[in-house]
Amino acid sequence: MTHHDCAHCSSDACATEMLSLAEANSIETAWHRHEKQQPQCGFGSAGLCCRICLKGPCRIDPFGEGPKYGVCGADRDTIVARHLVRMIAAGTAAHSEHGRHIALAMQHISQGELHDYSIRDEAKLYAIAKTLGVATEGRGLLAIVGDLAAITLGDFQNQDYDKPCAWLAASLTPRRVKRLGDLGLLPHNIDASVAQTMSRTHVGCDADPTNLILGGLRVAMADLDGSMLATELSDALFGTPQPVVSAANLGVMKRGAVNIAVNGHNPMLSDIICDVAADLRDEAIAAGAAEGINIIGICCTGHEVMMRHGVPLATNYLSQELPILTGALEAMVVDVQCIMPSLPRIAECFHTQIITTDKHNKISGATHVPFDEHKAVETAKTIIRMAIAAFGRRDPNRVAIPNFKQKSIVGFSAEAIVAALAKVNADDPLKPLVDNVVNGNIQGIVLFVGCNTTKVQQDSAYVDLAKSLAKRNVLVLATGCAAGAFAKAGLMTSEATTQYAGEGLKGVLSAIGTAAGLGGPLPLVMHMGSCVDNSRAVALATALANKLGVDLSDLPLVASAPECMSEKALAIGSWAVTIGLPTHVGSVPPVIGSQIVTKLVTETAKELVGGYFIVDTDPKSAGDKLYAAIQERRAGLGL
Repeated sequence: MTHHDCAHCSSDACATEMLSLAEANSIETAWHRHEKQQPQCGFGSAGLCCRICLKGPCRIDPFGEGPKYGVCGADRDTIVARHLVRMIAAGTAAHSEHGRHIALAMQHISQGELHDYSIRDEAKLYAIAKTLGVATEGRGLLAIVGDLAAITLGDFQNQDYDKPCAWLAASLTPRRVKRLGDLGLLPHNIDASVAQTMSRTHVGCDADPTNLILGGLRVAMADLDGSMLATELSDALFGTPQPVVSAANLGVMKRGAVNIAVNGHNPMLSDIICDVAADLRDEAIAAGAAEGINIIGICCTGHEVMMRHGVPLATNYLSQELPILTGALEAMVVDVQCIMPSLPRIAECFHTQIITTDKHNKISGATHVPFDEHKAVETAKTIIRMAIAAFGRRDPNRVAIPNFKQKSIVGFSAEAIVAALAKVNADDPLKPLVDNVVNGNIQGIVLFVGCNTTKVQQDSAYVDLAKSLAKRNVLVLATGCAAGAFAKAGLMTSEATTQYAGEGLKGVLSAIGTAAGLGGPLPLVMHMGSCVDNSRAVALATALANKLGVDLSDLPLVASAPECMSEKALAIGSWAVTIGLPTHVGSVPPVIGSQIVTKLVTETAKELVGGYFIVDTDPKSAGDKLYAAIQERRAGLGL
């Protein structure tokens, strides 16, 4: 293995320490594999390589000197558009499948079939029922659960093309629903939207780039629908997050404990593992782990249990291999999405068990323990006992846990933020936020979303952008791997607010934090959950827009994905644009091979839906552009 410059890989000190250890032991990580892929295909990066049919792959010369058309006659604009909207559809399928899993669980609960689960937040359940128009007066809880499950599953099954998905119609501003309805951008059915996208991009079908991109925006809205229903029903099932103090980075691992990492996106099993771990503590101690069982989180499953159980977050997507290198990880339990197939290969060098749990998501070399919601506790106990057994195979001489972690205040659901504001004004909780936006103490709001990518230094763009915008009095929200970057960097603390926030923002966060009893300011970056939980920010924005009598596209609200990587990130960015948000991406998507498609997503979209993409790989100039977009929105509101 060739020598790798670890310092340029990540801004995370724990990651660089572990990468140096990987170098010393000739263990290959994602960064090493990225280096071996260089130079990457320029045709593919520009979106000009078409692999949809077996006549290809066809490629278009980006300089105009070679082929201008694929074998079927598709030009650069059609090829770029087709592949982009297919990626959006794949991301939508991933998020919505997560939501379907939760909805089916709710249906089974209503039928008395899942004895290991219950409705933990009845108040949230009744709030959802009110939103979706489900009667509650004089009715039993399970009957209400059944109706909500039926309406939700209807968003996967409705056959009336002109009737929008129930969750979207009930959750967005009336103006946004009408605008998107008039444009034909409100999906009627999540599954049909994905299927129709795949159908229209088949060889010999839709070849109009404008029509294709509009179809992409429509299927992206199905992603938002799937995210909304997944988040809201998860809150009813597992509890709506409230602020909790936790910790982040690899220093959360314990030498004297059985360390179990939960990785992926679906909380159905990980939540049960957190509950059951306490019951098996004595077994772990008997096996020699004096500190019992230590559950740690990775990626979005980590955020799910962090905000509901206070479980510490070990790391985010790109560095998910590194906890294994500490030599102190007994098991990594994975479910779905963003899980590296390399994990079992690295685990072979240690005692770590990689355990897959979803029948549709297996990895060669891993141990598969099928998860069945009807036997959730039994499955969780089996997995934890496998980890306890692995502890006995740990080599104490190879344990190298970085001595670094950061305090993190997490769990700011929309309800938690409103509750904090209510401590300032109980009669009108949103008024303090509105007043401070109007008077300029808060210039606007930015939602950080997205993944990690080996194409840039891990986490650095997130941190640089957040500090830059917070200094200019922009309120910072974050989900998913973006939230992981901020947690590891110590930006989810009151101390970070004192150090980095502009005077106006600092004053607001201090006043609210003190009123809410936190003993100091709210954290600089507010943690809203996993990547599916971006809908929480939409819920908060919708409440603000409705209070002001404006549309989402009028608010000084922007989004940023400095390290977007996955198809889900493209889906999220596309619905953010569709609901009216200026949306920054820091990794260049595969669209630059088509001037038409590039113009559609960066300029024409603004005319149609109010939102648009800002593509910029430089955090400094990206921050300037996002702040300018906020100022444009403020001017539009007369602020």
